[in-house]
Amino acid sequence: MLLCKKIRIDISEQDTATLEFMQGKCRALYNWWVMRLREGEKWDLYEAKRSLQESKQHDPDLVQVYGKLLQEVYYRLDGAMKAFYRRVKAGEKPGFPRVRPRHCFFTLCYPAMYLKIEGDKLILPTGGKGKNKLYPNIIARLTEVPPEQFKEVAISRDARGNYFASFVRERKEKDCETDGTVAFDLGIKTLATGINEQGRIYTIGGFKGSRWYNKQLDRIRSKRDKCKKKSRRYLHLSKVYKRVSQKKRNKQRDSLHKASHLIAHKLVERTVVIGDLSQRQMVMKEHRERNKHLNRAVYNEWSLYTFIQLLTYKCQFYGKDLHFLDERNTSKQCSGCGNLQAMPLWKRTYGCVKCGLVMDRDENSAHNILARFFARQEPHAQARPECSVLHATQNGVEVTKASCKGQVQQLNLFESV
Repeated sequence: MLLCKKIRIDISEQDTATLEFMQGKCRALYNWWVMRLREGEKWDLYEAKRSLQESKQHDPDLVQVYGKLLQEVYYRLDGAMKAFYRRVKAGEKPGFPRVRPRHCFFTLCYPAMYLKIEGDKLILPTGGKGKNKLYPNIIARLTEVPPEQFKEVAISRDARGNYFASFVRERKEKDCETDGTVAFDLGIKTLATGINEQGRIYTIGGFKGSRWYNKQLDRIRSKRDKCKKKSRRYLHLSKVYKRVSQKKRNKQRDSLHKASHLIAHKLVERTVVIGDLSQRQMVMKEHRERNKHLNRAVYNEWSLYTFIQLLTYKCQFYGKDLHFLDERNTSKQCSGCGNLQAMPLWKRTYGCVKCGLVMDRDENSAHNILARFFARQEPHAQARPECSVLHATQNGVEVTKASCKGQVQQLNLFESV
């Protein structure tokens, strides 16, 4: 299985111009062949590669482009044509290869054996030899540590003008040598609460600065509404509003990245089970009156969908198995005796009226999710540990008592802005 690690690179203005020159020439060669194929010319990969010398005589600037990049253009077009023939044979919409526009950066793919990495510097070769070499080799500074034993590096650029190097490598079996299962329940007060087979509890908090940022945004918006539209003060406050909103989104996304990285990389368990949270059920009519603030937090502050997307690709990157399980009635059902009782969102502690179990609402749900996963997996699955957790507050300090063989570990992240 191929994995990719994308790292931002810093390059000088001269090297930026060199990259733009080479990607422009590769894009022009690609578009020239697409137009020839549209006119009815038959595609043959090896015939097209043999015509490269004629193309260099027609356009001498192609000599200054690294030869492996020009060869990659033909392989990329060959892949597009094979996909076109496959769709035609299957009776689908053909989708003939398109011309690449100027505003899109044409990705440059370097094989690993022709690259050099010296410390945090990535050296990218250019075309030409000796006196005919007009552009020196590109020296890019890596902002992260690159992976080992990669196959190729793809240089790309985003809409903001930032350049990235994507290292493609194969996932090895030894990267997946972890064991165990952990189940997480996505909640409102805490981003995720999980429990593993040994009874250890993980509490992962989310971004807690949204309320402060919302007050600042409301204040700026209130001042802007009092100004005349398109006035200087109105435009200034609009820029300030956009800057504060972007800062809030960056901090929120950073917290989601850290939380997903913690689950996918730091925890030793190989199998991760997530409850399939239904936000629509959380904003039903019986919850609207007493849970207005909580419902707003579910919709705007946690960004649970983004968290699931980040967790999905990071589990795949680090070789972990991610499973989604229906969590209907997991908060209402007692993890000790299986009793069902009403649990509105404002009630955060589960107290069973039959067996007397007292436990945090999210921890009880995580217990039920783990038990359902083992029951669905096989009938003789390992039984979940018997555990009873009691939460209390003494002098404003939360006290956790656990009567089980496992441990209780709380990972409270992102508590401050």
